[in-house]
Amino acid sequence: MIYSLEDHLETCPLIAILRGIKNDECIAIGEALYSCGVRIMEVPLNSPNPIESIRLLSENFKGRAIVGAGTVTCPDDVARVKAVGGQVIIAPNFDEHVGRMAKQLGLIWMPGVFTPTEAFAALRCKADILKIFPADLVSPILIKAWLATLPQGTRLAPVGGITANNIKDYLEVGAKGFGVGGSIYTPGDTPEAVRAKVDSILSAL
Repeated sequence: MIYSLEDHLETCPLIAILRGIKNDECIAIGEALYSCGVRIMEVPLNSPNPIESIRLLSENFKGRAIVGAGTVTCPDDVARVKAVGGQVIIAPNFDEHVGRMAKQLGLIWMPGVFTPTEAFAALRCKADILKIFPADLVSPILIKAWLATLPQGTRLAPVGGITANNIKDYLEVGAKGFGVGGSIYTPGDTPEAVRAKVDSILSAL
């Protein structure tokens, strides 16, 4: 069975941001996330050896989870991610050149936006889901207002500052996914620590 982005977000709305992860720990951390229900994993390109980590995770979770890259800011990196099996391109900003490459290569594209103007522009460029970043500066009230004006079916994913204390507030106004970094994983965390963090967040939903 082939699972879509929507399928995985329905299973669990968390997108695990594995910033700083090392190659020798990524499979164990990935399995810990998967055991908790997390089905989307992002390795930021400013991690120690991100392309190799993406390759390892992509091979291990092929057909089970969506794996890709974060902090993608140039088209060349999109091609590198695709070459090792990555399926999703996540960016801190809206760059139509990155988006065009992602769509040409058949990848999921999740650009960062901070205003309705950027959101509409990204949707015109076929963004699959919009990363609201940094979310700790965008209140749930604003997310609700955006969704009232953006095209029906637009998926918004707040990223930055999402914790067990505020995630439900965003979910209740219509957010469809949540990029979570330090509240799920920080360098040096054991698989057991990661499971405990994920359980804490999911218990707040």
